[in-house]
Amino acid sequence: MRRAMRCVSVWAALLLGLAAAALTPPARADGPAPVPPPAPRAPVPAIGRAWPVGVRPPVLRGWEPPATMYGAGHRGVDLAAPPGAAVRAVAAGRVSFAGRVAGRGVVSLELTGTDLRTTYEPVSPSVKKGDEVGAGEVVGVVEPTGSHCGRAGCVHWGLLSGDTYLDPLSLLPPWLLNRGPSRLLPVLGVQLPA
Repeated sequence: MRRAMRCVSVWAALLLGLAAAALTPPARADGPAPVPPPAPRAPVPAIGRAWPVGVRPPVLRGWEPPATMYGAGHRGVDLAAPPGAAVRAVAAGRVSFAGRVAGRGVVSLELTGTDLRTTYEPVSPSVKKGDEVGAGEVVGVVEPTGSHCGRAGCVHWGLLSGDTYLDPLSLLPPWLLNRGPSRLLPVLGVQLPA
């Protein structure tokens, strides 16, 4: 009886293994199957009404999204800002975090009426979790240490939707970005005025 039970158990295990193999997709010769790209998301609404620092600060390093979730890249923009400069909320929202992360001051705001969240670092916060802030309201000052931009200082400004990083500059409307005047090129064959 034991021998018959053992044979049934072996056959059952064999059949379960065959069934599992039939349900498993075949291995690819060139490596693992590619991960499908994320579904396209709607454009970020240009709801910003103020720069985080200054009037039109130089962008020291732009947004460079990583190729993979854990890949190298720059998940925000670095804006030139000296230590002690006021850091302002880009748009109205609620403070979801104000404290220290890895030795740096960080302020995070959930923007009103959206699924977006902005982050600012290194910032010594003047707000606390739960505070409601308006566009342009000061949320802290640039810390003198902790910046990866050196002594001149900068603020790293990030934008997230859930766990997905987005370009924070997309929050600002064109009139606020004011990327400079248009340049007209000379028209060939037309004489220039004296």
